[in-house]
Amino acid sequence: MAGAALSRVPAVQIDGDGVFKYVLLRVRGPGAPAKDVVRGHAWAEYHADLLERTAEELARHGLSCECLGGGRLSHRPEERKIHVYGYSVGFGRADHAVTTEKLKAEYPDYEITWADEGY
Repeated sequence: MAGAALSRVPAVQIDGDGVFKYVLLRVRGPGAPAKDVVRGHAWAEYHADLLERTAEELARHGLSCECLGGGRLSHRPEERKIHVYGYSVGFGRADHAVTTEKLKAEYPDYEITWADEGY
């Protein structure tokens, strides 16, 4: 049951364009393997806002999550580009290489880059 709920959790949910904060989360269900997901939205003033809302949504399906770190995304759909960079003051820097791979799977026709520089 937890495996089925986990399989329905989208690997990536980000805003359609702009610059915004993101978090890399590890989602777990009882007796199911973990799954890493990316969440990024401009409405979030803090990285913790993304974690809190996602944790609430997952809890309704018997799942939990932990934050592996954060950063920022610059999503430019007109150029088909996403740039991953920066860090979260509260959660530290996410592994941008992992985030980039998740984004490439979701946006295969995009140029997706990352850097540890910037905030």
